[in-house]
Amino acid sequence: MAFKDTDTVVLALPRGGVPVAEEVATRLALPLDVIICRKLGVPGHEEYAFGAISEGGVRYIDENIVRSLGLSQNQVAQVQTEEATALKTRIELFRRRTPRRSLVGKTALIIDDGLATGATARAASKAARQLGAGRVVVAVPVGPLGSENSIPEANEVICLSQPATFSAVGRHYESFDQVSDSEVLKILERRNEPI
Repeated sequence: MAFKDTDTVVLALPRGGVPVAEEVATRLALPLDVIICRKLGVPGHEEYAFGAISEGGVRYIDENIVRSLGLSQNQVAQVQTEEATALKTRIELFRRRTPRRSLVGKTALIIDDGLATGATARAASKAARQLGAGRVVVAVPVGPLGSENSIPEANEVICLSQPATFSAVGRHYESFDQVSDSEVLKILERRNEPI
């Protein structure tokens, strides 16, 4: 699908997806916004997600991961409570200047720095649908084999590189420095788009 000259909003997943989304939005001359999610990480292995939450009260839980790791409902609830507090803080930070762009009837082009378990992309896709997006497309530079079939909540998944030995998103970048909240705000201000 071509996105240029369409009624599409590029939605970055903060923080790592924002620099990638800025490039996409600039090249396609599309508006840039964020869709704020928080990964629900496995206790003791927080980078490995068993789910995610997003603004608008969206929650996605991968019950297969929860079962296979033997996570209790109390553990799941505790992680969700902690991340809900962090989500609220991020929403207040990134949305304090201007409101979210309307997605009603539009294509939501969700961008992240890569796809691992897909939990945040799934939560973001559900949130975009809840916000009225008529079509949801997830696009990432890198992910595991089969990424194009890993987000059933999206109409389409575009994953440019799917290496056979995928272990973590950061291993497929020459430099994978953490993106700070202030960097996200600077990018969004530079684009002069609603946050």
